[in-house]
Amino acid sequence: MPASTAYIAASTNRYPQAADISKSSIAAFGSSSLVALWDVADEEDRGVSETLPGHEGLVTCVRFVSDTTFVSADDHGVLILWRRLGSQWKSTGTFKAHTKAISSLCVLDEFVATGSSDASVKIWKLVTSAEESDDLVEEQHMHVQGKYPLAVSLAYLPHSKVIILAVGGTDRNIHIWTRSENLFVHASVLAGHEDWVKALDFLAPTSPDEPLVLASGSQDATIRLWTVELWGRENSVPKNRSGEGLTDELLDAFEASLADLGEAEEGGRQISLKRHILTVKSDQGNSQQYSISFDALLIGHEAGVTSLAWKPPSPGAVSTLLSTSTDSSVILWSPSTVVAPTQDGSTSIWITRHRFGDIGGQRLGGFVGGAWAKQGNEALAWGWAGGWRRWIRDASPEFANNDVWFEAGAISGHNGPVKGLDWSPTGSYLLSAGLDQTTRIHGAIPSPGLKNPTWHELSRPQVHGYDLLDVAFINPLQFASIADEKVVRVFAAPGGFVELAEQLGVAKFSESERNRPAAASVPALGLSNKAMENAQIQTTVKETRGRRPFEGELASSTLWPEIEKVFGHGYESITLAISPKKRFMATACKATTPEHAVVRVYDTTKYQLVGRPLEGHSLTVTRIAFSPDERFVLSVSRDRSWRLFEVQDSGGFIPVAADKSHGRIIWDCAWAAEGDIFATASRDKTVKIWRQAEGKKWEAVETIKISAPGTAVAFAPGSTMHPRRLAIGLESGEILIYSAPQTSPAPWSHDMTIPSRNAHIGQIHQLSWQPTTSDVPTRLASCSEDGTLKILIVQLAKE
Repeated sequence: MPASTAYIAASTNRYPQAADISKSSIAAFGSSSLVALWDVADEEDRGVSETLPGHEGLVTCVRFVSDTTFVSADDHGVLILWRRLGSQWKSTGTFKAHTKAISSLCVLDEFVATGSSDASVKIWKLVTSAEESDDLVEEQHMHVQGKYPLAVSLAYLPHSKVIILAVGGTDRNIHIWTRSENLFVHASVLAGHEDWVKALDFLAPTSPDEPLVLASGSQDATIRLWTVELWGRENSVPKNRSGEGLTDELLDAFEASLADLGEAEEGGRQISLKRHILTVKSDQGNSQQYSISFDALLIGHEAGVTSLAWKPPSPGAVSTLLSTSTDSSVILWSPSTVVAPTQDGSTSIWITRHRFGDIGGQRLGGFVGGAWAKQGNEALAWGWAGGWRRWIRDASPEFANNDVWFEAGAISGHNGPVKGLDWSPTGSYLLSAGLDQTTRIHGAIPSPGLKNPTWHELSRPQVHGYDLLDVAFINPLQFASIADEKVVRVFAAPGGFVELAEQLGVAKFSESERNRPAAASVPALGLSNKAMENAQIQTTVKETRGRRPFEGELASSTLWPEIEKVFGHGYESITLAISPKKRFMATACKATTPEHAVVRVYDTTKYQLVGRPLEGHSLTVTRIAFSPDERFVLSVSRDRSWRLFEVQDSGGFIPVAADKSHGRIIWDCAWAAEGDIFATASRDKTVKIWRQAEGKKWEAVETIKISAPGTAVAFAPGSTMHPRRLAIGLESGEILIYSAPQTSPAPWSHDMTIPSRNAHIGQIHQLSWQPTTSDVPTRLASCSEDGTLKILIVQLAKE
C-alpha cells in the first residue's frame, strides 16, 4: 500500500489571495509551488491533509468555484483548475493565462477574472465536462494602461444578470466595468483612496430592496464602502424640469447640488459624495441606470489593509466585514444599530465589533489575508510568516445574545526550505530547522476518543537572524543548531516546554528535568536567547496550560534559552552531527581548500575539541555520520569522496579508509543500525552500500541506480523482526524504500516509491526514521526545498 501522511507542516505564501475557504470549510492555500488542503471543520484537528503538485511557480491566488472545484494561479502566469473526483483532488486543466505573475483572481459562477503584473485583466469562461478535463476560454483581454491590477471582484448588478467588475490597483482608483453584449466596457472610476487599492469584495444583496455593496481596502489604512443601486428617472430629474433622459447639464447640476468634500482640511483625496451613474443594457435589451455612491469610511487600522472578506450572508444576520492589516490586527466591522438608517442618502455608520490579533502594532509584517469558515462562525487569517490564526464564535446558550469569540489552534509551517530535522532520543517529538530562520518542535498530542494522536507545532525554540541549516538533539531537552554563521549554538528547554509537553501527553520527564528556567527572551540587541525567571513569564506559560500554543504565542513566548556557543571554523557552518550515545558533536563548514574542509569533533559536556581536526577532504563536507557504537566518523564531501576516521584510546580520531568512486558530489551518508554497513548518496544518481572487507579496507557491496540525484539516505532502526530498511530521498522530491535481509549487507530490493503527491516536489534535504520501541518502524520524517515537513507512515509487509 502507498505511504500515508501522519503530519504535514506547510506555511501559506505571502500573497493576500493565496488562500480561500469553501462553503464546506475546506481551506486551499498556496504553499511554495504546492496547493495545500486543510479541513477547517475536521473535529479531529489533523491540520493539512494533503499537498497538490502541479505549479512550477509560487502559488499567488486560490479561489473556489464550488465545493468540488477551485482555481489556482501562480507567479509564472499559469492557471490550474482542480476538481474533486471521488475522494481525490485532481488537476483538470492547466492554462498559460498571462505572460507575467497573476496578482489577483476572482470567480462568479462560470466566469473567472484574472489580474496580472503584465498590466492586464482577462475574463475567462469555465467550461466543465463530464470527463476529467475542464476548459477555460478567454473571453476578453483588458489593458489597464501601465498600472498593476492588485484586486479584482465580480458581482451581478441588483435586479439583473448584468455583471459588474471592479478593478483596484496601483493608480489608487477603483475602475468599474460592466458587461454589455458579452463584452465588458469601462463605466466609471471611483476615486478617494490615497494609496494602492489592495483588496475588493462585493456583498450581494439578500433581499430585493437592498443595494449591492462594494468594500475597498487600501494601503492608506482605510476601508471604503460603496453602494450600487438602481437609479430611476424619478431620482435623477428635478420636478420642475422635464426631459427624456439624463443630459450633461442635468448631471452637472445634480453633482453641484451634492456636498462634494473632495478637498478636505488635511488636503488630498478625502471624501467625495459624488454619485457615479452607469447605464447598462439589461438582458431584455432595455437600458437601465445604476448609481454608485460612497457610503462609509472605515478607520481603525494603523497600517495598510491587506484583505477584505464579507461574512457569508444569512437571513436576518447583520452584514459583517472582515479586514486584515499589516498592523497585526483583524477587525470585524458591522453597521451601528444606534443610528437609525436615514432616507436622505447620507452615509451609514460602521463600527468595529471585534478586533483580533496582536495589540501594539507591526510585528513581522502583520496579517497578509483572511477568510471566513463554517458559515461565518469562524474567522481566520494568515500572517507574514505563513502561520494561521483562528477565532471561533462561541455558540454556547449563555452567549446566545452576545457575540463572544475565542481563539483556537490552527496550522503552521516553515516559510521557506526546511534544511534539517532530528527526532528526540525517544522519538516523542521532532525538531526542524529552516531558511526562515526558525527552529520548530512538532509533537503528537493524544486526544480522548481518537485512535491516533494529532501532530502540531509545540514550540519555536529559536528565532534567529541567520538562515538555519541543521539541528540535532544532545538529549531530550537540549539541542545544537547551526546557521549561516561560524558558531554552533546549544539550547536547553525551559520549564514552560517541559510543563506543556507533560500536560499534553507528548512526553514524560523526571523531577530533575523539570527544574529549569521558566522561559527565554531575546535581548533588544543580540541573537542569543537569555533565560528568564519572573512572574510575567510564569503567567504566559500558565495561559497555554492544557492546550497547544497558538501562532502568536509560538512566535513570542516559546523560545529556549541558549546555554553555549561553540566556535572553531573559519567559514559559515554547513553540517552538524551528534553521535548516537550523545558523547560527541561533529561540525563542518563551507570550504574551497583542504585547510578549511575539516571535521571538528567536540565532547558534549564541556564542548572542548576532541583530538585534532579531521583532515583529508579538499572541498566542503556535506554530511557527517557517527557509527552506532561511536567507533567511526564518516564524512562525505563535494570533492566526491568519503572518508572514515576511527576513534583512538587517546581520545582523537585517525583516518582509516577513503574512496572516490562516486562520479559527482556526495550529498548524504548514513550508518545501518547494526553498524556493519553504511550508505552514500550522490548526484551521480547512485546510492552505494559499503561494508568492511579484508583488513581496514571498505568495499561497495551494492550500487543502487536511481532515477534522479540522491540527496538524502536514512536506515530504519534495527530489529530482528523485520528486514533492513533504507529510505532514499531524491532531488525530484520522491522517496524510495529499499530492503535487504537482516543478516546480509546485500542484495537490496525496491519495495516502494512514494511519489511527489505524497512526498515532495523539491530536493529532499534530510530523512529520519522515528526511534521506536515497536517491532516495525513505520514513521519517516522528511524535509524539503519545497518548504514542507512531512511525517509519512510507511507500511510494508513483514517477511
